[in-house]
Amino acid sequence: MSIFSVLTLIGGLCLFLFGMNVMGEGLVKVSGSKLDSILERLTSNRFKAVILGTAVTAVIQSSSATTVMVVGFVNSGIMKLTQAVGVIMGANIGTTVTSWLLSLTGISGSGVVVSMFKPSSFSPILAVIGIIMYMSAGENVRKKDIGSILLGFAVLMFGMSTMSSSVEPLTQSERFTSILLMFSNPVLGVLAGTALTAVIQSSSASVGILQALCLTGVVPYSAALPIIMGQNIGTCVTAIISSVGGGKNAKRTAMMHLYFNLISTVVFLALFYTINHFVHFAFLGNAATAAGIAVIHSLFNIGACVVWFPFANFLVRLATVTIPEKKGEDEKSEKPGELAVLDDRFLEKPGYAVQISKATAVRMAELTRTCVEMAIDLVRHYSKDTADQIMALEDKVDHYNVALSAYLMKISNKYLWANDSKQVSIMLQCVRDFERISDHATNIKYSMDDLQEADGRITSGGMKELMVYARAVQDILDLTIRAFKDNDLKEARNIEPFESVIDSLSIEMKQRHVDRLRRGKCTLEAGMILEDIITDLERMSDHCSNIGVCMLRISSGDNADTQLIMDQIVAKNDDWFRGEYSKAYEKYVLPTRKIQETDDETTALPDSQAAVEEKPKLPKVKKKKPRKEKAVEGQA
Repeated sequence: MSIFSVLTLIGGLCLFLFGMNVMGEGLVKVSGSKLDSILERLTSNRFKAVILGTAVTAVIQSSSATTVMVVGFVNSGIMKLTQAVGVIMGANIGTTVTSWLLSLTGISGSGVVVSMFKPSSFSPILAVIGIIMYMSAGENVRKKDIGSILLGFAVLMFGMSTMSSSVEPLTQSERFTSILLMFSNPVLGVLAGTALTAVIQSSSASVGILQALCLTGVVPYSAALPIIMGQNIGTCVTAIISSVGGGKNAKRTAMMHLYFNLISTVVFLALFYTINHFVHFAFLGNAATAAGIAVIHSLFNIGACVVWFPFANFLVRLATVTIPEKKGEDEKSEKPGELAVLDDRFLEKPGYAVQISKATAVRMAELTRTCVEMAIDLVRHYSKDTADQIMALEDKVDHYNVALSAYLMKISNKYLWANDSKQVSIMLQCVRDFERISDHATNIKYSMDDLQEADGRITSGGMKELMVYARAVQDILDLTIRAFKDNDLKEARNIEPFESVIDSLSIEMKQRHVDRLRRGKCTLEAGMILEDIITDLERMSDHCSNIGVCMLRISSGDNADTQLIMDQIVAKNDDWFRGEYSKAYEKYVLPTRKIQETDDETTALPDSQAAVEEKPKLPKVKKKKPRKEKAVEGQA
C-alpha cells in the first residue's frame, strides 16, 4: 500500500466523518425540537423510553449525541435515572440504522434495479438535488436543511467509497491479513474496537470504517465480531467525558451507559466463545461483508436490550453504588434549579440549545407578567406579604436575565443557521426588556410603601382611572409575551399602535391629575406617588414596544435602526395603524370626568349632562430618547 493510498484513505475518512456530521446536523434541524422535547416528557413507562431512544438516535444518527443529551437532562433534573436507562438502551438500537445504510455499498450485480440501489448510482443524484435545494433556499430554512441532509449523505457515501477503493491493494498484502488475524483474539479485537471508537467518538463511524475494510474480502468474522463488541464500549467515552463537571446523577447516567455495554459485551463473548469451543461456528472463518456487520451489530444491541430490560433497575442501583452519596452532603445542593436546564452539554447541539433557551426566556416573561400583576394588585389592596413576594419574584427574574444572557452568548459563538441566529439576537435584547419591566413593578411596590408610610391614599377618581390604565398595560404585556413566545411578527407589529394609545392615556391621566391637585382634591405627596406609578406603567409599555420592534427589525434581516422600523409601521400601513389605534383607544376610555367630586367618592351626572371628551388625534411616532430609570436596590 503506497503513501498515496494512505492519503486517499485518510481523505475518504475525513469525507465520511464530515458527511455524517452534516447529515446528522441537518436531521436535527429538520426534526426541530419535536424528537428532543419528547425525551423531556418521558413517562415512567420504560418501554416507551426505549422506543423513543431508538427513534431519536435513528434520526440524529448518533448514539453518542443521544446519551450526551440524556446526561444533560438528568443533570438538569428534567429526567430521572430510571427514565434515562430506557433511553440509553434504545440509543444502542437506533445507532444500528447507520450500519444498514452503509451496507448498501456492498451490493453487487449488474441489473438496472440492483444498480439503482448502489451508492455510486444514487449518491450523485442526491448530491445534485441537495445542492440545488441548498443554493436556491434563500430564507427558506427548512429547504436548506433538507438540502444539507442530502448533501451530507452523498458526501458520506462518497467517503465510504473512497475508503473502500483505497484499501483494495491490501487484499494482496499478507502482512495486512496477518494483522487482522491477530484481532481474532477476542481481547485484542475488543481493545482495538474500543480504542478506534473512543478516538473518533462515534460508533456509527467506526462501524462504517470496519464495513469499508470488509469490502476488501480479507476481514474474517472472527476478527470483525470482537471489534464490533469493542466499538459498543468505546462509544461510552463521549458520555463519560460529558459527565465530568456534572452532578452525581449525570455521572451515574454515564456509568449506566458504560455498564450496559461493558457487561453485555463480556457476557456475550463469554457465552459465544464457550459455545464455539464445542460447536465450532463455521462462519467465523468466512470473509465478513458490510451486510454481515450490520446484522451482527443489530442482533447484539437488540439482544442486549431484551436481556437487560427486566433488570434495568439493577443498572440504576449499580451506578448509584459506584457514585454514592457522600456523608454529610446536603441533599438540597444536588437538587437542580429551574435554570439548570441551560446546560453546556446542549451547546454541542446549538439548535436544541436555542430551543431550551427560548423556553426559559418565555418562562422568564411569564414570571415578569406575574410580577406586574402582583404590583397592580398591591395598588388596589396593599399587603406586606404581596410586597415581599414582588421583591422575591423580581430577584428571580434578575437571575433568569443573568443566566440566559450568559448562555445565549455561548450559543452565539457556535455555528448557527440563520433562523437560530436571529432567535438568539432577539432573545439577547428581549430578556433585558423583560427584566426592566419587572424593575418597574418593584418601583410601583416602593411607591406603595411610601404611600403607606405617609398614611396617604389615592382618590377614588384617580384609582378608577389608574385601574383602566393598568388593564391596558397588562393587555399590551400579554400581547408582547404572546408575540415573543410564538415568534408572531403580526402580533409584534400590533404592539406599536397599542403603545401609542397608552402614551395618550398617560398624558390624559396626568392632565386630570394636575386638575385634581389644582382643585385641592388630592394631596401633593399622594399626587407625586400617583404620577410615579403612571410613569412606571407607561415605561413598561415602552419596553413592550422595544420587544416588538426588535422582533421586526431582526426578523427582517435588515440593519435598520429602531426609529426606521417604527416609521415604516406607520408610513407603510397608515390606515391600518389608525384603525388599530382607534380600536384600542375605544377599549380603554378613561372614566368620564366628574362634575361632583369629594375626597371619598365621586358621583357622575347622567350621560346627557356629562362632559364630552374629545378623542385625541393620532400621535406622531417620535424617536424615543433614553430615559433615566428609577434606581432599584441591587442594580446600578
